Amino acid sequence: MRSMPGKSRAVLIGTSTYSDADLPDIPQVGPGLAELGRLFTALGLVQGCDLLLDQPSVPELGRGLTAAMDLAEDLLLVYYIGHGLVGRSHELYLGMRDSVPAHPDFGSLSYNSLRERVLDSPAATKIVILDCCFSGRALGSALSSQVDELIIDGTYLLTSSPRDRVSLVLPGEEHTAFTGRLLRLLSTGIPGRGDHVTIDDVYHELLRVMTASGLPRPQKRATRAADQFRIPNRAAVVSPEDLRAQVEAVVDVARASGWPTAVDDLTGLLNRQLDSLPTDHPDVLRTQSHVLFALAAGGAAAESAGRLAEVHAAQVGVHGQDHVDPLRTQHYLAICVGESEGPLAAIPLLRLLTPAQRRVLGYEHEDTLRAHHTLARYLYRSGAVEEAQVLLEEVLVIRERALAADDPVLLRSRRDLELVRGWSGG
Repeated sequence: MRSMPGKSRAVLIGTSTYSDADLPDIPQVGPGLAELGRLFTALGLVQGCDLLLDQPSVPELGRGLTAAMDLAEDLLLVYYIGHGLVGRSHELYLGMRDSVPAHPDFGSLSYNSLRERVLDSPAATKIVILDCCFSGRALGSALSSQVDELIIDGTYLLTSSPRDRVSLVLPGEEHTAFTGRLLRLLSTGIPGRGDHVTIDDVYHELLRVMTASGLPRPQKRATRAADQFRIPNRAAVVSPEDLRAQVEAVVDVARASGWPTAVDDLTGLLNRQLDSLPTDHPDVLRTQSHVLFALAAGGAAAESAGRLAEVHAAQVGVHGQDHVDPLRTQHYLAICVGESEGPLAAIPLLRLLTPAQRRVLGYEHEDTLRAHHTLARYLYRSGAVEEAQVLLEEVLVIRERALAADDPVLLRSRRDLELVRGWSGG
C-alpha cells in the first residue's frame, strides 16, 4: 500500500497560544507543523498540505478541515500538535486558543467530531497522529484505557504518550519531543531496511528512540492493513534517478510555496548525491544551484551570487553554454545581483540571457518565461514601465494557454501585469 501523491493530502492542525493561564503556550507548534508539511511533501507522501494553525474558533477550524479533507482520495494524513484535554466522560478534546481545562467541551475540538469527519473522507487510507501535551491525570483514563475508542476504521492512529505520561517539550529543542524525533526519523530513515518502510516500522523505531531517551512511549492502533502503509526510507541506497526526482519535487514545492523553506531539504538531498556522485556531476551541480538560490531567497543574495558564478562556470564546462542547466543558473545569478546590487545591475544580465533561452529552449519553455517575467519586474522597478508591460503581456498570453486558471504562476503573472498597467495608465 503506497501513497499516490496526486490524490493525497495532509491536514496539519495545531494551537500554539492559549488564553487560559493553566495552558502554557507552545511556540514549537508552528515550526513543527511547517517542517512536517515540507517533509511529507518531499517524501512524496502527499501532494499538498493544509496548515490550520491557531484557528480562532471551532467552527472556523471545522470549515477548514472539511475543505481540506474532501480533497483527499488516496491518503488523508491528519496531524495535531497542542494541548490535549479530557472531558468528564473521559472523552478526548484537542486544545484551541480559548480552551478551558476544567470545561474542555467549551472552545475545544472534540476528538469524536474530528473522528466523524475523518470517517466521512473519501480517502482510502487515513493516518491520524496526535502529539498532545496532556496532564498525566487526564491522559491516564482517556488515552490508555480507551484508546480503541479513538481509532477510525481503515486508519492508523499514532499518539505521543501512554496513559499517565505527559508529552514533553524539552529545553532548547526546536520541536516537541515526539514531533522532533519523528521528523529526524523520517528525514534520515531506518538503516538496514529497503527502499521503503511501513508506518508500523516507523512506529517501532520511534518507540525504541523515545524509550532509550527516557521519554513517553508512543502508542498506536491500526485497522484494515493500514499499518502496512509504505514510506520512502531515506537511509536506503537511492539511485541517482530517484534523488533527481526528489530534488525536482522539492523545487516544484519551493516555486509554489517559497524558496527559503526548501533549504534544508535541498541541502539534505545534495549531501546524499555527494555520497555517490562526483562533485562535477550534472545532478550535483544542478542541486547546488538550487540550494544557493534558496539561500539567496532567504536573504543571502550577495553571498550566493559569487558561488552561483562558480557553479555556472562548472556547468558550462560540462554542458557548454547552450544547455538548460547553465541557463537556469544564469537566471538565478541575475536575480541575486538584482536583489543585492539593484535592478540596473541585473537588467544587462537578463538581456543577454533571454535571447539565449529563446534560441535554446524556445519561447514557451517555462524557464524562458520565468526569466522574461524577472526582466519585466526589474524593468518596472527601474522605471521602464512600457517595456515591462509588453513583456508581461507576452508572458501572460503563453501562460494562459498552458496553465490552469487557478495556477499560482498564472495568477502572479496577472497580478504583476495589473500593477504595471495601473502605473502606466494602460
